[in-house]
Amino acid sequence: MKLPNHTVYTHIPSPLGQITLAAAGDKLVGAWFEAQAHWPDLSGCTQTPGHPVLQQAAEQLAEYFAGQRRQFELPLSLSSGTAFQQKVWQALLGIPCGQLRSYQDISIAMGQPTAMRAVGGAVGRNPLSIIVPCHRVVGSHGALTGYAGGLDRKTALLQLEGSL
Repeated sequence: MKLPNHTVYTHIPSPLGQITLAAAGDKLVGAWFEAQAHWPDLSGCTQTPGHPVLQQAAEQLAEYFAGQRRQFELPLSLSSGTAFQQKVWQALLGIPCGQLRSYQDISIAMGQPTAMRAVGGAVGRNPLSIIVPCHRVVGSHGALTGYAGGLDRKTALLQLEGSL
């Protein structure tokens, strides 16, 4: 994943391990657990914990983990992905807290019922963990399949939301 020019980032603690948040301009562009698959190269970025979007994201994530927030209200940019990935990530935003969808459900809703594998690939590359709720996507029979942040974290997030 290539981050936009002038990306800033910070690290925040969470009950599931450190999360790195990234923003470009006035939009949140990333949220990754430490050691997550598809980790971005932050070498050209500036650590800026006081950035307003990063502070807002940190506050809302703290509320989420405390059970006080079920929906995020953050300015997001999903432009780092391909057109197909962006379409999948937009579909993920439509999954309500406490509910699950299968890869097949998403591919059907997108009008591409045979694109389940491609949907799975796009879900795995979601740059905004938790906020764009890829953890709410499960296998066709409800199996907890892959999660870039690890299946233990996926299970914990779904338990927090009451869907397991």
